[in-house]
Amino acid sequence: MTTPAEGHLIKKYANRKLYDTRTSRYITLEGIAQLVRDGHEIKVVDRDNGNDLTHVTLSQIVLSEEKRGPARLVDAGGEMLHDRGQALLDYVKKTLNVPADLRNQVERRREGLETMADDTIERALRRLRIPTRRDIDRINDRLDKLALQIRKVNGAKTGPRRRKASR
Repeated sequence: MTTPAEGHLIKKYANRKLYDTRTSRYITLEGIAQLVRDGHEIKVVDRDNGNDLTHVTLSQIVLSEEKRGPARLVDAGGEMLHDRGQALLDYVKKTLNVPADLRNQVERRREGLETMADDTIERALRRLRIPTRRDIDRINDRLDKLALQIRKVNGAKTGPRRRKASR
């Protein structure tokens, strides 16, 4: 039977010091990494305004672990240390995926809104009998084909007509 993970609330001060409210001690990024490796849940907040800084702090930890490189893992004890490092990465991935999911939802909804807006504008232009960009492009393509056919019939060897840049 496993024990539930202990939660640690860590406050970050303006001077960049980190304070673990559970143990009533200052803690380093390495100390936080060790807590995560040991299976503890952590939450890092800005002491002044209460903003959640957990993702930023975990990103800093991962970056510092990466800078030290894989040699550190091998030199310091092999498999056990690698497994602990993997636990840290898994925790970071789990906590960082939430914003990614939200970002994906927002992106899908934004694309849906753009499509709805484009369709609405196109319907309004049709009602007003104003050609859309697509209509003008189709007309230009037809004109190019007709010009090519005329050149073939006349035997002229001129290039396709030039279009003025749209504004």
